[in-house]
Amino acid sequence: MHDPDVSLTGSLSAGKMASSNSARYRLARSGEKSRRHSSAEGLPVSETQEFRHAPVMAREIVETFAEVPAGHIVDATLGGAGHSVALLDARDDISIIGVDRDEVALAAARQRLGHFGGRAKPRHASFGDLGAVLAGVLPEVGATQVSGALFDLGVSSPQLDGAERGFSYRVEAPLDMRMDRSQTLTAADVVNTYERDELARILREHADERFARRIADAIITARPITTTSQLTATVTAAIPAATRRRGGHPAKRTFQALRIEVNTELEQLPRALEAAIDATCENGRVAVISYHSGEDRIVKDVFRRAETGGCTCRPGLPCGCGATPRVKRVRVPRHPSHAEIQSNPRARSARFRVVEKLAASTASKGQR
Repeated sequence: MHDPDVSLTGSLSAGKMASSNSARYRLARSGEKSRRHSSAEGLPVSETQEFRHAPVMAREIVETFAEVPAGHIVDATLGGAGHSVALLDARDDISIIGVDRDEVALAAARQRLGHFGGRAKPRHASFGDLGAVLAGVLPEVGATQVSGALFDLGVSSPQLDGAERGFSYRVEAPLDMRMDRSQTLTAADVVNTYERDELARILREHADERFARRIADAIITARPITTTSQLTATVTAAIPAATRRRGGHPAKRTFQALRIEVNTELEQLPRALEAAIDATCENGRVAVISYHSGEDRIVKDVFRRAETGGCTCRPGLPCGCGATPRVKRVRVPRHPSHAEIQSNPRARSARFRVVEKLAASTASKGQR
């Protein structure tokens, strides 16, 4: 039997949440003055720049966590802390445990969250290490579980626009694409050392690229490739002219695939989601915003297993394998509003999924 959905209905009470157009959601306020250097870890302001990034589906995120128990919420992709600030503003009975592997983003987040004091605990780590992070942080704050977890996957606008990062096909830069610049593997390493079959595989698996083999052949022929502009030209020339005229920039999927490969994003995501579900308390929620089909498939699979308890019985029949559901789905808007997409076109591909943790003693066996 299908588990009932939980609906998000109504709105927050007065004072709980401001309009998505309010100042709390504007990460780049007009009239802000730049300083030569940021006080956050001594990083140049050109890198931190308040990490000017509008959080996607901020209103929906605040609504999703409006009714979770008081306590700690994990922002597993802290970035510039836009979602965390919105949550901390909306509820004074929650704190944030923020995780990010990008030191530039983390420095900006620390600066932005500073006035919340002990209510915000940023940590430099990958979300793939979320279990270990929580094992360290929760005893510090006197807790054993969290009230929820948020994942906003993909790459942020400041990372895309940063000339030195190499994430974007629109900006001339070295082929880097590392979220954590202490790691060794770069996009240049992948482009210039991977075998043809491996290149084609990551293009197919990470970006659903139709012309994976053609692009891989072109890359092999054009080596060495060291800059974003060289790679963009190589990929564009490899794609048939008729295809180049539609469906967005021809290099978009290749850059996405390389970013995912360099940062092992899809490899880390399942264990990060499992760690979040494990750590979340009864009636707490895990929310994920994904941006492409590979991410979304993983999110659906992990949530489905948690929802069924890993039941292996034939669909439609009572469970006989003893599986116990751990979560139930929460009905939420699946995509950003039209108005948000109009104001932030990069939100267009966002997909939103939420589950709510069940109590171990009341999770119904035999229901799927």
